[in-house]
Amino acid sequence: MAGSIFGNMFRVSTWGESHGPAVGAVVDGVPAGLALCEEDIQVYLNRRRPGQGRLSTARQEADQVQILSGVFEGKTTGTPISLVVWNKDQRSKDYSNIKDCYRPGHADFGFDQKYGFRDYRGGGRSSGRETIGRVAAGAIAARLLSEMGIQLAARVTEMGGVALPEGTDPFSVTARQLSVDPVDSVGGVVECRATGVPAGIGEPVFDKLDARLAAAMLSIGAVKGVEFGEGFHAARLKGSENNDAFVPGAEEESGKVIDGDGPVEAKKIGKKTNHAGGILGGMSDGSEIVLRVAFKPTPSISLPQETVNRDGEPITLTISGRHDMSVVPRAAVVVECMTALVLADLMAENMSARLDAWKKIYG
Repeated sequence: MAGSIFGNMFRVSTWGESHGPAVGAVVDGVPAGLALCEEDIQVYLNRRRPGQGRLSTARQEADQVQILSGVFEGKTTGTPISLVVWNKDQRSKDYSNIKDCYRPGHADFGFDQKYGFRDYRGGGRSSGRETIGRVAAGAIAARLLSEMGIQLAARVTEMGGVALPEGTDPFSVTARQLSVDPVDSVGGVVECRATGVPAGIGEPVFDKLDARLAAAMLSIGAVKGVEFGEGFHAARLKGSENNDAFVPGAEEESGKVIDGDGPVEAKKIGKKTNHAGGILGGMSDGSEIVLRVAFKPTPSISLPQETVNRDGEPITLTISGRHDMSVVPRAAVVVECMTALVLADLMAENMSARLDAWKKIYG
Protein backbone atom coordinates (compact mmCIF):
# COMPACT_ATOMS: atom_id res chain seq x y z
CA MET A 1 0.00 0.00 0.00
CA ALA A 2 1.39 3.38 -1.02
CA GLY A 3 0.50 6.63 0.71
CA SER A 4 1.39 5.91 4.34
CA ILE A 5 4.29 8.41 4.41
CA PHE A 6 3.69 12.11 5.10
CA GLY A 7 6.08 15.05 4.74
CA ASN A 8 9.33 15.83 2.94
CA MET A 9 11.93 16.76 5.56
CA PHE A 10 9.93 16.08 8.73
CA ARG A 11 8.67 12.70 7.59
CA VAL A 12 6.15 10.38 9.22
CA SER A 13 5.27 6.81 8.31
CA THR A 14 2.24 5.33 10.09
CA TRP A 15 1.49 1.62 10.30
CA GLY A 16 -0.90 -0.92 11.83
CA GLU A 17 -4.58 -1.88 11.70
CA SER A 18 -7.49 -1.30 14.05
CA HIS A 19 -7.66 -4.94 15.15
CA GLY A 20 -4.02 -5.92 14.62
CA PRO A 21 -1.52 -6.31 17.47
CA ALA A 22 -0.48 -2.65 17.47
CA VAL A 23 -0.43 0.68 15.66
CA GLY A 24 2.35 3.23 15.49
CA ALA A 25 4.59 5.56 13.58
CA VAL A 26 8.18 6.21 12.59
CA VAL A 27 9.23 9.87 12.62
CA ASP A 28 12.33 10.99 10.71
CA GLY A 29 13.79 14.48 10.47
CA VAL A 30 13.56 15.44 14.15
CA PRO A 31 16.72 17.41 15.02
CA ALA A 32 19.02 16.10 17.73
CA GLY A 33 18.86 17.67 21.16
CA LEU A 34 15.09 18.10 21.56
CA ALA A 35 13.97 17.19 25.08
CA LEU A 36 11.37 14.46 24.66
CA CYS A 37 9.77 11.76 26.79
CA GLU A 38 6.78 9.44 26.46
CA GLU A 39 4.62 11.71 28.63
CA ASP A 40 5.07 14.55 26.09
CA ILE A 41 3.33 12.31 23.57
CA GLN A 42 0.88 10.63 25.96
CA VAL A 43 -0.94 13.86 26.84
CA TYR A 44 -1.94 14.17 23.17
CA LEU A 45 -2.95 10.52 22.85
CA ASN A 46 -5.12 10.85 25.94
CA ARG A 47 -7.16 13.50 24.12
CA ARG A 48 -8.09 11.09 21.31
CA ARG A 49 -8.40 7.98 23.50
CA PRO A 50 -11.66 5.99 23.06
CA GLY A 51 -14.16 5.53 25.86
CA GLN A 52 -14.49 9.23 26.73
CA GLY A 53 -17.82 11.03 26.83
CA ARG A 54 -21.35 9.93 26.04
CA LEU A 55 -20.94 10.04 22.25
CA SER A 56 -17.73 8.03 22.14
CA THR A 57 -17.17 4.34 21.43
CA ALA A 58 -17.24 2.01 24.43
CA ARG A 59 -13.94 0.44 23.33
CA GLN A 60 -11.53 0.71 26.25
CA GLU A 61 -7.92 1.36 25.24
CA ALA A 62 -5.24 3.00 27.38
CA ASP A 63 -3.34 3.91 24.21
CA GLN A 64 -0.07 3.91 26.14
CA VAL A 65 2.80 4.92 23.88
CA GLN A 66 6.29 3.42 23.90
CA ILE A 67 9.33 5.11 22.35
CA LEU A 68 11.45 2.36 20.83
CA SER A 69 14.24 4.41 19.25
CA GLY A 70 15.60 7.88 18.56
CA VAL A 71 15.68 9.15 22.16
CA PHE A 72 18.58 8.79 24.58
CA GLU A 73 18.89 10.25 28.07
CA GLY A 74 15.74 12.31 27.52
CA LYS A 75 16.77 13.94 24.24
CA THR A 76 16.33 13.13 20.57
CA THR A 77 19.39 11.72 18.83
CA GLY A 78 18.56 12.87 15.30
CA THR A 79 17.83 9.29 14.22
CA PRO A 80 14.33 7.94 13.38
CA ILE A 81 11.95 7.87 16.34
CA SER A 82 9.87 4.69 16.42
CA LEU A 83 6.60 4.76 18.37
CA VAL A 84 4.22 1.92 19.21
CA VAL A 85 0.79 1.65 20.87
CA TRP A 86 -0.44 -1.88 21.56
CA ASN A 87 -4.09 -2.73 20.87
CA LYS A 88 -5.65 -4.31 23.97
CA ASP A 89 -9.44 -4.35 23.54
CA GLN A 90 -10.21 -5.66 20.05
CA ARG A 91 -13.45 -7.55 19.43
CA SER A 92 -13.07 -8.74 15.86
CA LYS A 93 -16.14 -10.99 16.17
CA ASP A 94 -18.27 -7.83 16.22
CA TYR A 95 -17.52 -7.46 12.50
CA SER A 96 -18.17 -11.01 11.31
CA ASN A 97 -21.61 -10.07 9.97
CA ILE A 98 -20.20 -7.44 7.58
CA LYS A 99 -17.24 -9.35 6.13
CA ASP A 100 -19.09 -10.10 2.88
CA CYS A 101 -21.02 -6.85 2.46
CA TYR A 102 -20.32 -3.17 1.99
CA ARG A 103 -21.17 -0.73 4.77
CA PRO A 104 -22.71 2.53 3.54
CA GLY A 105 -20.39 5.48 4.03
CA HIS A 106 -17.31 3.28 4.58
CA ALA A 107 -14.25 2.42 2.49
CA ASP A 108 -15.21 -1.28 2.14
CA PHE A 109 -16.19 -1.14 -1.53
CA GLY A 110 -13.17 0.92 -2.57
CA PHE A 111 -10.76 -1.43 -0.76
CA ASP A 112 -12.27 -4.47 -2.44
CA GLN A 113 -12.08 -2.87 -5.88
CA LYS A 114 -8.49 -1.70 -5.38
CA TYR A 115 -6.95 -4.75 -3.71
CA GLY A 116 -9.46 -7.57 -4.20
CA PHE A 117 -9.21 -8.03 -0.45
CA ARG A 118 -9.99 -6.06 2.71
CA ASP A 119 -9.53 -6.26 6.45
CA TYR A 120 -13.15 -6.05 7.61
CA ARG A 121 -12.22 -5.92 11.32
CA GLY A 122 -13.02 -2.31 12.10
CA GLY A 123 -11.89 -1.12 8.70
CA GLY A 124 -8.21 -2.04 9.03
CA ARG A 125 -6.09 0.87 7.79
CA SER A 126 -9.18 2.99 7.06
CA SER A 127 -10.22 2.87 10.72
CA GLY A 128 -10.09 5.98 12.85
CA ARG A 129 -7.58 4.13 15.00
CA GLU A 130 -5.00 4.84 12.29
CA THR A 131 -4.87 8.39 13.62
CA ILE A 132 -2.89 7.23 16.67
CA GLY A 133 0.28 7.34 14.59
CA ARG A 134 -0.57 10.85 13.37
CA VAL A 135 -1.20 12.12 16.89
CA ALA A 136 1.96 10.56 18.32
CA ALA A 137 4.07 12.06 15.53
CA GLY A 138 2.24 15.38 15.69
CA ALA A 139 2.94 15.61 19.40
CA ILE A 140 6.66 15.54 18.61
CA ALA A 141 6.19 18.20 15.93
CA ALA A 142 4.26 20.37 18.40
CA ARG A 143 7.04 19.91 20.96
CA LEU A 144 9.57 21.09 18.37
CA LEU A 145 7.44 24.08 17.33
CA SER A 146 7.04 25.15 20.96
CA GLU A 147 10.81 25.68 21.05
CA MET A 148 10.23 28.47 18.49
CA GLY A 149 7.35 29.96 20.45
CA ILE A 150 4.66 28.46 18.19
CA GLN A 151 1.51 27.26 19.93
CA LEU A 152 -1.44 25.33 18.48
CA ALA A 153 -4.93 24.82 19.85
CA ALA A 154 -7.91 23.02 18.31
CA ARG A 155 -11.47 22.95 19.61
CA VAL A 156 -14.88 21.69 18.53
CA THR A 157 -17.03 24.65 17.44
CA GLU A 158 -20.06 22.74 16.19
CA MET A 159 -21.70 19.31 16.54
CA GLY A 160 -24.81 18.14 14.78
CA GLY A 161 -25.50 21.68 13.56
CA VAL A 162 -25.39 23.05 17.11
CA ALA A 163 -22.77 25.73 17.84
CA LEU A 164 -20.69 25.04 20.96
CA PRO A 165 -19.64 28.12 22.95
CA GLU A 166 -15.91 28.47 23.60
CA GLY A 167 -14.94 26.52 26.68
CA THR A 168 -17.53 23.76 26.13
CA ASP A 169 -16.21 20.26 26.76
CA PRO A 170 -17.32 18.33 23.65
CA PHE A 171 -17.07 15.05 25.57
CA SER A 172 -19.85 16.25 27.88
CA VAL A 173 -22.34 16.86 25.06
CA THR A 174 -25.28 14.42 24.95
CA ALA A 175 -27.49 13.16 22.15
CA ARG A 176 -30.41 14.92 23.80
CA GLN A 177 -28.64 18.28 23.65
CA LEU A 178 -28.15 17.73 19.92
CA SER A 179 -31.74 16.53 19.43
CA VAL A 180 -30.58 13.32 17.77
CA ASP A 181 -31.62 9.70 18.25
CA PRO A 182 -28.82 7.80 20.09
CA VAL A 183 -28.83 5.08 17.38
CA ASP A 184 -27.93 7.67 14.74
CA SER A 185 -24.81 9.84 14.41
CA VAL A 186 -23.73 13.44 13.85
CA GLY A 187 -20.84 15.34 12.31
CA GLY A 188 -19.30 18.63 13.29
CA VAL A 189 -16.62 21.26 12.86
CA VAL A 190 -13.16 21.58 14.43
CA GLU A 191 -11.31 24.89 14.44
CA CYS A 192 -7.53 25.04 14.80
CA ARG A 193 -5.46 28.14 15.55
CA ALA A 194 -1.68 28.50 15.38
CA THR A 195 0.02 31.50 16.96
CA GLY A 196 3.63 32.60 16.73
CA VAL A 197 4.16 31.28 13.18
CA PRO A 198 6.70 33.55 11.44
CA ALA A 199 5.85 35.19 8.12
CA GLY A 200 7.04 33.49 4.95
CA ILE A 201 6.33 29.82 5.74
CA GLY A 202 5.05 27.97 2.67
CA GLU A 203 5.76 28.18 -1.04
CA PRO A 204 3.96 30.48 -3.51
CA VAL A 205 2.97 27.86 -6.12
CA PHE A 206 2.17 24.17 -5.59
CA ASP A 207 3.36 23.89 -1.98
CA LYS A 208 1.27 26.72 -0.57
CA LEU A 209 0.87 26.56 3.19
CA ASP A 210 -2.91 26.42 2.89
CA ALA A 211 -2.68 23.79 0.15
CA ARG A 212 -0.46 21.58 2.29
CA LEU A 213 -2.70 22.08 5.31
CA ALA A 214 -5.81 21.29 3.25
CA ALA A 215 -4.22 18.09 1.93
CA ALA A 216 -3.28 17.08 5.47
CA MET A 217 -6.79 17.70 6.78
CA LEU A 218 -8.49 15.89 3.91
CA SER A 219 -6.25 12.88 4.56
CA ILE A 220 -8.01 12.44 7.91
CA GLY A 221 -10.87 9.96 7.69
CA ALA A 222 -14.39 11.51 7.71
CA VAL A 223 -13.17 15.02 6.71
CA LYS A 224 -15.27 16.55 3.93
CA GLY A 225 -14.34 20.23 3.96
CA VAL A 226 -11.60 22.71 4.93
CA GLU A 227 -11.61 26.50 5.06
CA PHE A 228 -9.17 29.22 6.12
CA GLY A 229 -10.07 32.55 7.69
CA GLU A 230 -13.37 33.69 6.23
CA GLY A 231 -13.38 30.56 4.06
CA PHE A 232 -16.53 30.13 1.98
CA HIS A 233 -17.95 33.32 3.48
CA ALA A 234 -15.24 35.25 1.59
CA ALA A 235 -17.04 34.41 -1.65
CA ARG A 236 -19.93 36.58 -0.44
CA LEU A 237 -17.78 39.58 0.52
CA LYS A 238 -16.48 42.52 -1.50
CA GLY A 239 -12.75 43.06 -1.87
CA SER A 240 -13.02 46.14 0.34
CA GLU A 241 -14.54 43.94 3.06
CA ASN A 242 -12.25 40.93 2.74
CA ASN A 243 -8.84 42.60 2.33
CA ASP A 244 -6.71 42.84 5.47
CA ALA A 245 -5.15 46.27 5.82
CA PHE A 246 -1.46 46.31 6.74
CA VAL A 247 -0.65 48.72 9.55
CA PRO A 248 2.46 49.83 11.43
CA GLY A 249 2.65 48.62 14.98
CA ALA A 250 4.89 47.72 17.86
CA GLU A 251 7.06 44.68 17.21
CA GLU A 252 5.48 42.63 19.98
CA GLU A 253 2.03 43.27 18.48
CA SER A 254 2.99 42.52 14.89
CA GLY A 255 3.59 39.39 12.90
CA LYS A 256 6.86 37.57 13.50
CA VAL A 257 9.47 37.45 10.75
CA ILE A 258 11.83 34.62 9.89
CA ASP A 259 15.08 36.55 10.26
CA GLY A 260 15.41 38.57 13.44
CA ASP A 261 18.04 40.73 11.71
CA GLY A 262 15.68 41.69 8.90
CA PRO A 263 14.59 45.22 8.03
CA VAL A 264 13.13 47.20 10.93
CA GLU A 265 10.16 48.11 8.76
CA ALA A 266 9.31 44.43 8.20
CA LYS A 267 9.50 43.73 11.91
CA LYS A 268 6.94 46.41 12.69
CA ILE A 269 4.21 45.54 10.21
CA GLY A 270 0.95 44.05 11.35
CA LYS A 271 -2.61 43.58 10.07
CA LYS A 272 -5.75 45.37 11.09
CA THR A 273 -7.95 42.32 10.51
CA ASN A 274 -7.35 38.65 9.73
CA HIS A 275 -9.94 37.64 7.13
CA ALA A 276 -7.20 35.66 5.35
CA GLY A 277 -6.66 33.40 8.34
CA GLY A 278 -2.95 34.16 8.51
CA ILE A 279 -2.07 32.99 5.00
CA LEU A 280 -1.56 35.19 1.91
CA GLY A 281 -0.25 33.99 -1.44
CA GLY A 282 0.35 30.54 0.01
CA MET A 283 2.68 31.88 2.72
CA SER A 284 2.11 32.71 6.37
CA ASP A 285 1.79 36.45 7.00
CA GLY A 286 2.82 36.42 10.67
CA SER A 287 -0.68 36.68 12.10
CA GLU A 288 -2.70 33.88 13.68
CA ILE A 289 -3.39 30.96 11.35
CA VAL A 290 -7.06 29.97 11.50
CA LEU A 291 -8.56 26.93 9.80
CA ARG A 292 -11.77 24.96 10.19
CA VAL A 293 -12.40 21.33 9.29
CA ALA A 294 -15.80 19.72 8.61
CA PHE A 295 -16.37 16.09 9.66
CA LYS A 296 -19.21 13.96 8.32
CA PRO A 297 -21.44 11.89 10.63
CA THR A 298 -20.00 8.55 11.72
CA PRO A 299 -21.16 6.03 9.06
CA SER A 300 -21.44 3.12 11.52
CA ILE A 301 -24.98 3.46 12.88
CA SER A 302 -27.45 1.02 14.44
CA LEU A 303 -30.32 1.92 12.10
CA PRO A 304 -31.15 -0.53 9.27
CA GLN A 305 -29.44 0.53 6.02
CA GLU A 306 -29.74 -0.66 2.43
CA THR A 307 -26.60 -2.06 0.82
CA VAL A 308 -25.32 -5.04 -1.21
CA ASN A 309 -23.03 -7.99 -0.59
CA ARG A 310 -19.94 -8.87 -2.64
CA ASP A 311 -22.15 -10.66 -5.16
CA GLY A 312 -24.16 -7.48 -5.73
CA GLU A 313 -27.27 -8.85 -4.01
CA PRO A 314 -29.35 -6.29 -2.09
CA ILE A 315 -29.47 -6.71 1.68
CA THR A 316 -30.47 -4.73 4.76
CA LEU A 317 -27.63 -4.18 7.20
CA THR A 318 -27.70 -3.23 10.88
CA ILE A 319 -24.25 -2.49 12.26
CA SER A 320 -23.47 -3.70 15.77
CA GLY A 321 -20.32 -3.28 17.83
CA ARG A 322 -18.77 -0.26 19.53
CA HIS A 323 -18.68 2.96 17.55
CA ASP A 324 -18.48 6.71 18.10
CA MET A 325 -21.81 8.49 17.74
CA SER A 326 -19.58 11.38 16.68
CA VAL A 327 -15.84 11.31 15.96
CA VAL A 328 -15.58 15.08 16.35
CA PRO A 329 -14.61 15.36 20.06
CA ARG A 330 -11.74 12.90 19.57
CA ALA A 331 -10.78 14.37 16.18
CA ALA A 332 -9.84 17.83 17.46
CA VAL A 333 -6.39 16.68 18.57
CA VAL A 334 -5.87 14.94 15.21
CA VAL A 335 -6.47 18.25 13.41
CA GLU A 336 -4.07 19.98 15.79
CA CYS A 337 -1.36 17.38 15.27
CA MET A 338 -1.66 17.34 11.48
CA THR A 339 -1.31 21.14 11.54
CA ALA A 340 1.86 20.74 13.62
CA LEU A 341 3.28 18.20 11.15
CA VAL A 342 2.71 20.52 8.17
CA LEU A 343 4.26 23.51 9.93
CA ALA A 344 7.31 21.53 11.11
CA ASP A 345 7.88 20.14 7.63
CA LEU A 346 7.54 23.48 5.83
CA MET A 347 9.68 25.29 8.39
CA ALA A 348 12.42 22.70 7.90
CA GLU A 349 12.22 23.28 4.14
CA ASN A 350 12.17 27.04 4.62
CA MET A 351 15.57 27.12 6.32
CA SER A 352 17.23 26.92 2.89
CA ALA A 353 15.19 29.76 1.35
CA ARG A 354 17.66 32.58 2.14
CA LEU A 355 21.42 32.98 1.88
CA ASP A 356 21.71 34.66 5.27
CA ALA A 357 20.20 31.56 6.90
CA TRP A 358 22.87 29.39 5.22
CA LYS A 359 25.61 31.74 6.45
CA LYS A 360 24.37 31.54 10.03
CA ILE A 361 25.00 27.79 10.00
CA TYR A 362 27.92 27.39 7.60
CA GLY A 363 29.40 30.87 7.23
